[in-house]
Amino acid sequence: MPELDPVIHAESRLRVIITLNEVGERDRIAFPKLQKILAMTAGNLSTHLRKLEDAGYAELTKVIEGRSPATYVAITPAGRAAYSAYRTALRHLLDGGA
Repeated sequence: MPELDPVIHAESRLRVIITLNEVGERDRIAFPKLQKILAMTAGNLSTHLRKLEDAGYAELTKVIEGRSPATYVAITPAGRAAYSAYRTALRHLLDGGA
């Protein structure tokens, strides 16, 4: 029986990884926009992004735009592969493990 990746399985991180996966392979999303889409506080989102980043599933890039700092978030190839494996394992479990 396949196991669900505990890093992705937490509801908030699952929502984050799904959203990042939809953004696209070469694209990234601004932290405030991701925060708004997910309706999460900055602290809560940061905590979940840190876990995804530590697992190698997400990448944060901090830049200066004009005179203001900005943070962009993207899914990594490892994150995309982990999400794909998670979906496969979940389908297998939902289909009765057959």
